[in-house]
Amino acid sequence: MAFKAFSKVICPSLHSRLSGQSRTVLLRNMSSDTSYKFETLAVTKLKEYVIQVEMNRPEKRNAMNMQFYREMRDCFRKLATDSDCRVVLLTGAGKMFTSGLDLMDSAELLSAASDMDVGRRAMYLKHSVTEMQESYSVMEKSLKPVIAAIHGGCIGAGLDMITAVDMRFCTKDAWFQIKEVDLGLAADLGTLQRFPKIIGNDSWLREIVYTARKFGSDEAREIGLVNRIFDTREAMLEGAIEIATLIASKSPIAVQTSKASLVYSRDHSVPEGLNDVTTWNAGMLQSEDLMKAISASMQKVEPKFSKL
Repeated sequence: MAFKAFSKVICPSLHSRLSGQSRTVLLRNMSSDTSYKFETLAVTKLKEYVIQVEMNRPEKRNAMNMQFYREMRDCFRKLATDSDCRVVLLTGAGKMFTSGLDLMDSAELLSAASDMDVGRRAMYLKHSVTEMQESYSVMEKSLKPVIAAIHGGCIGAGLDMITAVDMRFCTKDAWFQIKEVDLGLAADLGTLQRFPKIIGNDSWLREIVYTARKFGSDEAREIGLVNRIFDTREAMLEGAIEIATLIASKSPIAVQTSKASLVYSRDHSVPEGLNDVTTWNAGMLQSEDLMKAISASMQKVEPKFSKL
């Protein structure tokens, strides 16, 4: 009786079903276009609600060209509203995760602005780099958790990219390098902004940024960049899929609200973060997921949550 009374207050619609009154629940499928056909990315459904996005330029060591950046924005914006996706696994095809920015392609970007005066050239380049930044920010803005599984090298823009995901796994032979100072510029796609908030060690980060030295998987875990290290790529993918599947089994309302609050709170004060999460939960506490989770816990069964 207490459970039904609680359900009547929190979620009247679910209370009606618990009371034996039949009701048809219509779920809106927000995915209007789930075609994921790209030149630089391979998108695969691994398990229910678990999607793999693999950088797919192995012959170029997954170097990131302008087409890659456009396709990343397109892909993750689609995934953000795809009801068949709850977790994304980000990987790289071939011998390494990514060699970073495609330098030949970047040279074309600079040459395209060569005939402009300095002011217009600066505006053009600022717009282009902002679009590239957004290609990583879309993973952070999406409420779907993203897990990066890193093998071999993760260089330059690859570091920018993995700082925008939710969690990072790597192989024992993985290595990392913030390469930009060796190329005569500052990293400008997210490393300098997100990395300090991930590891909490400003002194170490400055050493890595200023020297552009490589660091391996053990140092990456010690500093807090990666969660886990695996002996092989196969073992890493198996471990990442296991975690992704577990996350996908949880309430999508709860997981995505949690991500929204974590990202917001990282960049705001504690009082602002507390206010933000109450705004979210004012609506989410009325979701059927809450009552399904409580009911499943009381009955000692695994809950099944509807698509979001």
